[in-house]
Amino acid sequence: MAKKELSIEDKLRSLYDLQLIDSRVDEIRNVRGELPLEVEDLEDDIAGLNTRLAKIESEVAELNQSISDKKNAIKEANDLKAKYDEQQKNVRNNREFDSLSKEVEYQDLEIQLAEKRIKEFKAKIEHKNELIEKTNEKKETRITHLEHKKSELNDILKETEEEESLLLKKSEEFSALLDKHLLEAYNRIRSNVNNGLAVVSIERGASGGSFFTIPPQRQLEIASRKKIIIDEHSGRILVDASLAEEEKEKIEKLFS
Repeated sequence: MAKKELSIEDKLRSLYDLQLIDSRVDEIRNVRGELPLEVEDLEDDIAGLNTRLAKIESEVAELNQSISDKKNAIKEANDLKAKYDEQQKNVRNNREFDSLSKEVEYQDLEIQLAEKRIKEFKAKIEHKNELIEKTNEKKETRITHLEHKKSELNDILKETEEEESLLLKKSEEFSALLDKHLLEAYNRIRSNVNNGLAVVSIERGASGGSFFTIPPQRQLEIASRKKIIIDEHSGRILVDASLAEEEKEKIEKLFS
């Protein structure tokens, strides 16, 4: 079944009704302000800190493994030293004794190098543990801040979600009354202006949202409601003050 063609006046009324409803939705969302984005940013921060912690903890685990490997190397070197010391007791000439002495010296150097590396690894672990502690403190601060922001956001959502849901439903209903091209024009204007006002009334001889005076003849055309008129300065759709007042009362009753 084809949609019934509205008169120009009915289109203007539907447009202004839609504007009033969408403006109220804008107000509700403005109350939330930057809270949803702040919550998202804090969640991203915490996820980033968790990733950083996991990386540092993995590095600490690798360093501990390296220390364990070096301790095993020291044990092996000491075992070899003991073996060479024992062999020195049974040498047949100086050449064999010198050769074994060099082996012992080499193992001593290996032990010294391993002990040096162990000290370096322990120093790195100490530094990384400090980083873990600081990162955890930072994370706890972020978590506390996140819980506060989430609580704040949830309180606002609880206060407004029912009204917003009803408004969005009505916005869909009034949008359905308009033809596709008019609705697209309305949405395009809304997206191009800072305050979301695509349909404004004449106030004191000027369009709402603009301080440019509208000539009396143009005002009479707007008041006649015979065609949809666009403000040449602001690009908004214009309605007369009487129509605007009537629709405001209607919408207030609708949501009272």
